[in-house]
Amino acid sequence: MTGETPTRRRGRRRGRDVEAAQTSKREVNYRQLRNPFPVMNVFSDDEAANMHQTALRMLEDLGMKVLLPEARDIYKTGGARVEGEMVHIGREMVEAALATAPRSIHCRAGAPERDVTLELGALAFQPGAGAPHATDLRRGRRPGTASDFRDYTKIAHHYDVFQMMSPSVEPQDVPTNIRHYFTTRTQMALTDKFPFIFARGTPQVTDSFEMLSIARGLSDAAFQAEAHCYTIINTNSPRTLDIPMAQGLIDFARHGQLSIVTPFTLMGAMAPITVAGAITLSHAECLAAITLTQLTKPGAPICYGTFTSNVDMKSGAPAFGTPTHFQASLAAGQMARMLGLPWRSAAGSASNLNDVQAANENQLGLWGCLLAGATVVIHSAGWLEGGLTVSYEKLITDVDVLNMVAELCAGNRAGLDEIGFENALTHVAPSGHFFAAPQTMDRYNTEFYEPVVHDYANFGTWTERGALDASTRATAIWEAIVAADPPPMTPPERLEALDAFIARREAEGGAPPES
Repeated sequence: MTGETPTRRRGRRRGRDVEAAQTSKREVNYRQLRNPFPVMNVFSDDEAANMHQTALRMLEDLGMKVLLPEARDIYKTGGARVEGEMVHIGREMVEAALATAPRSIHCRAGAPERDVTLELGALAFQPGAGAPHATDLRRGRRPGTASDFRDYTKIAHHYDVFQMMSPSVEPQDVPTNIRHYFTTRTQMALTDKFPFIFARGTPQVTDSFEMLSIARGLSDAAFQAEAHCYTIINTNSPRTLDIPMAQGLIDFARHGQLSIVTPFTLMGAMAPITVAGAITLSHAECLAAITLTQLTKPGAPICYGTFTSNVDMKSGAPAFGTPTHFQASLAAGQMARMLGLPWRSAAGSASNLNDVQAANENQLGLWGCLLAGATVVIHSAGWLEGGLTVSYEKLITDVDVLNMVAELCAGNRAGLDEIGFENALTHVAPSGHFFAAPQTMDRYNTEFYEPVVHDYANFGTWTERGALDASTRATAIWEAIVAADPPPMTPPERLEALDAFIARREAEGGAPPES
């Protein structure tokens, strides 16, 4: 029972305990997370209800500008008043759409253990998405390429804390008429996670759906029966739904695939300068998009969303990870919970490199999402320059924070073994230590989270190892990931059929994006 002092025992381990610890592995599951944090409100229930009513009034009295004739026809058939390009949506239409929009969406991935269920209380992360540039410490900042897209796919697949794939960077060295073949095939070959499909016109969407069906071995009926992919739909704030986004909502709804509606609003620029005004506008645009999907196909999977922050009023540049960004996430969460729908929010950073500013902004934005109860957190890792760049190193350094959040999602236990009266407390005398207690020896190699890139060594050891900062350590980590050959994610015969489809379509000229 008598414990020795830490200085005498530090570094010593019993031989059999060391051997057992070296062969044991810490088992964690980051694939299906539940948000453990109590949600916060920024407005009172009455204020939030008034914002909702104002959004309905906006749609009915002011209307949405809808540029796609087919979408206007669908709205009109559903009872909307259409005047030129302006569509006035009655609140009864919105209420009917909200009644059929699913509260829980089962997302089918390439393997059953990768499936994701999106509903209030669930939590899924995506890495930074949609950037025109890539950057890393080896090659610097550059336009995104096919090689970058492949690398980011490998990195996102490597870490279980990313449950959904994202359109990391635009592979600008691939022509736009065949780019969707490359991005879809890359995902089918390198990951079995829930994939992203671009909504850039019906021909590209149809191609991508066909490719996904080939790779997954699905009939048309099986593909349309469940959500096998998703897209991001950005409204053009204020109150405009453009042609490719409206067409994307229609195409994905008709085929039973998931759309995540995301008005991207910056307070003081394309939205009112106040949180209440900006979220009311964003809410109205979401309601208009949700209504279009449910008019197209009642029950079509749809995810509420917003990405609202403020601009820097000195420069006009987007700012992220600000107190206002945090409050906007909380407000969006209130609106989503009022509807009962799964919803997406976003972290991100306006910093130009992976520095303290980038870490601070991303974490404050992330905590806004978590305390708002976001179902999907996009741009949770890697995002710089307000979305103009995805950083290899920042992807890695942000993963450590996301993993720690995932650890908190698992909660903890306080059973007899965890309390440790018999296997810990009775073994140590006053002023002793617990290094050699049976509980410690059983758990020392598996109890605590082991960081990906954080370094807990003291100054002397850190110096002996080269005094490397976190970004430099992250470089070695991502290089090892992208250098490895992942196991095949699609059976060879399906991949051959996929390649044959791509070759035929490219010979036919591909499918230019629609605008």
